[in-house]
Amino acid sequence: MLEEEYQPRRKLPDHLKKQPEPERPFEFTIRDAVAADLPSIRAIYNHYVLNTVVTFDEQQMTLRALRHKFSNARKLGMPYIVAVSPTNQILGYAYVYPWKEKAAYRYTVENSIYLGPASTGKGLGKALLGELIVKSKEAGLKEIIAVIADKGAEASIALHKQFGFVEGGHMGKVGFKFDRWIGTVLMQKSLK
Repeated sequence: MLEEEYQPRRKLPDHLKKQPEPERPFEFTIRDAVAADLPSIRAIYNHYVLNTVVTFDEQQMTLRALRHKFSNARKLGMPYIVAVSPTNQILGYAYVYPWKEKAAYRYTVENSIYLGPASTGKGLGKALLGELIVKSKEAGLKEIIAVIADKGAEASIALHKQFGFVEGGHMGKVGFKFDRWIGTVLMQKSLK
């Protein structure tokens, strides 16, 4: 063997090594949802149906059912918004829907916010809720109710508190999913 084969290999100094690309900033825009967004919205929602207790639905939502709900929200002039990446991927969505069907409740809505699994913890929920509140005021709505699971949705409760929602009640053991009982926290924000 040659003597140089026994010498340790030289290492490239750190400043000459190829640096990894910096992580791209999390960018998005918020716009009104359109019918073409519904398959992506459905995929996000169904993730929560199958994996969490933040929705009490146990069966995946069909595209037909989602189209019906979207159409009704639009007919009623209710805001339904999406957050979109620079590559036009739906990252999350939010909407309000009539809280109850009785006519006297017509100015009171329930909100819903869902984020794609890779979009949580990046400020997207805060941006969507802020925009949803603005659009709800513009639509002439007066009260927003949030019905939040009392277990597994602590981030949602904290987010709503940041926007001035106050707890209006707690109902224990009103839902049963994944072989356990779940309660709800009712929160309310006045838009007057």
